[in-house]
Amino acid sequence: MHPAPSSGVSILMVDDRPENLLALEAILSGLGHELIRANSGAEALKQLLRQEIALILLDVQMPGMDGFETAAQIKARERTQHIPIVFLTAIDGERHQAFRGYAAGAVDYLFKPFDPWVLRAKVGVFIELYQRRKELASQAERLEAAEAVLASNALPQLTRTALDAARTAVSAAEATGEEKAMAAAANAMAAVEALVAVLPARPTAGGGRTT
Repeated sequence: MHPAPSSGVSILMVDDRPENLLALEAILSGLGHELIRANSGAEALKQLLRQEIALILLDVQMPGMDGFETAAQIKARERTQHIPIVFLTAIDGERHQAFRGYAAGAVDYLFKPFDPWVLRAKVGVFIELYQRRKELASQAERLEAAEAVLASNALPQLTRTALDAARTAVSAAEATGEEKAMAAAANAMAAVEALVAVLPARPTAGGGRTT
């Protein structure tokens, strides 16, 4: 397992053959993320309970619980159902099974031997999407906190409108994932939070002051 820097995320690699896991580590080690090994579907499910995973690279052909069954169990769990899965499989005799992978919840399919540059590029895309989702989730939490503060004060309609606009911007960013939409959502959030920060404190029941 490679240690990750503070900005890194965790990638789960699942394959019953150690040499394949070693090859994946060699390709991905320079990206700055934590690479977690699992040598079976059962071990992969255990790892998913231990920590947050941004992306799963899953081999199809494994003894016991194969990649399809593993993916189905991952997607059946509320905690892990949104984690993207990329299937890795041998090219000979398995291309016709690609639809099974997508049906099981895979977001992509790579056939061995795969191009290291292609693998790194695809991983980079999915990690970027994961980081955007985390940012949007954080913005949504901040919106809820701001809404709670605003709801406790008698504010002009203009303030309510600003909150609605910020909520709309975040929803649009979540739907599109576009960089411009995310920037707009961030600006809207900053405006609402600035407004909340200057709200006058209101007296509490005990005579103190709160915001």
